[in-house]
Amino acid sequence: LPGPPFTHQQMPSKMVYYGQTSCEQDTERYLDVVKYVFSYYKKEVPLIINTMGWVKGEGLLLLIDIIRLLSPSHIVQMDMCDWKVMPPLTSEHIHFSAGLHTKGKQQSKCKQLGVGSTESWKCPEGEDMSAPQHKLLYVHPEFPRAGVAGEVRVHSSILRDMSILGYLGHLQSPDIGAVLPLHSLVPYQVPFNAVALRVIHTDVAPSNIMYAVNASWVGLCCIPEEVRCQSEGPVLLTQTPICDCLGFGIVRGVDMEKKLYHILTPVPPANLRLVNCLLLGNIAIPNCVLVGQQGIEGEIPYVTSDYNYSI
Repeated sequence: LPGPPFTHQQMPSKMVYYGQTSCEQDTERYLDVVKYVFSYYKKEVPLIINTMGWVKGEGLLLLIDIIRLLSPSHIVQMDMCDWKVMPPLTSEHIHFSAGLHTKGKQQSKCKQLGVGSTESWKCPEGEDMSAPQHKLLYVHPEFPRAGVAGEVRVHSSILRDMSILGYLGHLQSPDIGAVLPLHSLVPYQVPFNAVALRVIHTDVAPSNIMYAVNASWVGLCCIPEEVRCQSEGPVLLTQTPICDCLGFGIVRGVDMEKKLYHILTPVPPANLRLVNCLLLGNIAIPNCVLVGQQGIEGEIPYVTSDYNYSI
């Protein structure tokens, strides 16, 4: 609401690293993440839930799941010009419609005998008539090109890059001056056996895991289990945990001889002591960070033009 997200970044009270820009490939884990984060809400203050813009096909069904899961008191539904595919998300619609992973209630077999009294309804014994009740506020924008998807998609990728750059800005000195490239900043050294490792969005063979992690954006997370490793590591998780994310970092390098990850992050040391898991998702470091490195003689690290696109 105050403006583009990168202009007013704050540390969340509770955060999970989902690791992808779309939840289409793993909607079940997305719902589990929503449940995990929402369970932290103490209901002491009002909560505004900003749902995503995927509202077609399975996206609409997933939205019904989320509404059913979170039971909001009000829903603000914004229509799009000349687009009537999405039905009004009334309490009745949510109650009776099937979601992606939840079933709607079947239409009641009650027969209305009169009007005005609850005693005038005769329902089969044991049938649950309690439905989630919310107030629907329906907004129809009248300005041209509202809801045009193509422009929004490009805009979203730029905003994501700006958010990452804004986050990396905390690595810089608060004094006004030249922006230091990442290769001139001192990274943390993290032993292989001190943190567990997991690639979220795809399967990577253990022999290739370091190629995937090197020069990547990672979520710095805390799993409840203690990381134990008899060898020097790395420690690989077989499943993606749903756990607290304490911040983000860039694996600037991997020292295979000393068994160390070199990680750049603005997360304060007090929080870093809690980190015991690195999650690698399908979120790329903005190209300008890699291409715009100054003071490099010869080839720029991690950047190549000699690439076989047929692979």
